[in-house]
Amino acid sequence: MKPSRFSKKNRQYTKWGKNVKEVRTTTEIKQAAVKAAEPNIEVSGNGAAGGYSNFAAVSHSGTEFVLDFFFLQPNSAKAGVKARVISNPVHIKRFHRALAENIRNYEARFGPIADNPQKTGVF
Repeated sequence: MKPSRFSKKNRQYTKWGKNVKEVRTTTEIKQAAVKAAEPNIEVSGNGAAGGYSNFAAVSHSGTEFVLDFFFLQPNSAKAGVKARVISNPVHIKRFHRALAENIRNYEARFGPIADNPQKTGVF
């Protein structure tokens, strides 16, 4: 027998037979979809060590954004590129939201981040 599905309010019903019925709330359905969409991320090799950057530049075209990360040594006019990330506008917007959320969480826990660290003595 084929299952029949229908929804009422915030519940989804799947009827498997005369006496067998599955009921799921909308929240459970959304949580299952999020769990299924989570990628399995593994960091290894050269990327695992990470790199330090104290200067960044952002540029864009009609189809992509380019993020360049540099290390600018003190008392030097030269900066070496440590990493370049090229991505599409959708991913950059998601990255922007994630970064903004993490900054809010950081400042809630540790206090405001100074825009000009030299004026505060924090480096």
